[in-house]
Amino acid sequence: MTTRTSHRARLAYLAVASLDTWLAGRSDHVGARRWTKPLLMPVLATSLATDPRATGSPLRTATLAAQVGGWGGDVALLGKGTSPFLAGMASFAAGHAAYLAGLHQVRAARPLWQAPGLRAALATWVVSAPPLAYAAHRRQPELGPPVLAYAALLAVLAGATTHLDPDLPVDARRLLAAGGWTFLVSDTLLALRSFVLDDAPPALESAVMATYTLAQLMLSEGAARSTTSSARHHWTSFSAT
Repeated sequence: MTTRTSHRARLAYLAVASLDTWLAGRSDHVGARRWTKPLLMPVLATSLATDPRATGSPLRTATLAAQVGGWGGDVALLGKGTSPFLAGMASFAAGHAAYLAGLHQVRAARPLWQAPGLRAALATWVVSAPPLAYAAHRRQPELGPPVLAYAALLAVLAGATTHLDPDLPVDARRLLAAGGWTFLVSDTLLALRSFVLDDAPPALESAVMATYTLAQLMLSEGAARSTTSSARHHWTSFSAT
């Protein structure tokens, strides 16, 4: 693993994410996104997999698995109609489950249900998820229950990112929390565009992609920095040689 490879992959991710976000807001460049969007998660995963900082991170494997789920969702949502949407949602849900499995290893000592962050996320779910699920049901009846369940899973993920072991580096905890909540914002915008607005402006799709790619980057960076004290000491010694 080399720092240079990871750094280059991270820069490539930023470039592809910026391009895809721009393309998302332009209806005359839809075809180009079949090349840019599927590249996002493989490039980001390359950055994490080759990052020496992540060697001792308990979140590394789970985050890489989550990025596979994100890739599947990205590809599925390039399609149109109910079936691709359900497939994409299922793939993203698998990714969120992987994130949660990793976060469980670095959770704070007290129960998750006592965490203020989870309570805030569930309050957000209570306010927003039922109306969005109802709007989805009105579009396609089979979408209502999966949207409601997916929103609950995403709310738990956002809450879990704020309920972390205080021994983790502060910057890692901040990145993970910001990533979880930004993901929640992104998918809420996606639901508004898909189910509520009849003629959503193209800029809204750009906003969905901007927040989504930022969320995935912050979760990946947070995972890379979530190393134990011994692993950080090893990395510091390695860097000094």
